[in-house]
Amino acid sequence: MDCRIAELADQLLLIERELRVHDLWASSPPDAQALASQEPFCVDTLSFEQWLQWIFLPRMKTILERGEALPTVSGILAMAEVVYRGRSQQMAGLLRALETFDVLISRGEE
Repeated sequence: MDCRIAELADQLLLIERELRVHDLWASSPPDAQALASQEPFCVDTLSFEQWLQWIFLPRMKTILERGEALPTVSGILAMAEVVYRGRSQQMAGLLRALETFDVLISRGEE
């Protein structure tokens, strides 16, 4: 079993927590068409926070729960740094959680 599973699950919870702390957690989902975007991070239809909440977190939770193969690379931090440019101190907790997630994914199975 991949020893990163528990650590990744913890990071997903931290990401959700940070979104909630900053009042970026939505109570209702975007419409189905917005969620069906084929663009990276759904940049044409969703905010970054919406993408994290409605695409990334559920997809990663499903992968972990089903024991599916984990992605081999992750560059979410780079996108977050662009989105939160000028607010990096305010968003430091979320940026750290995303960075740790990227590092864990990039580390590969141990």
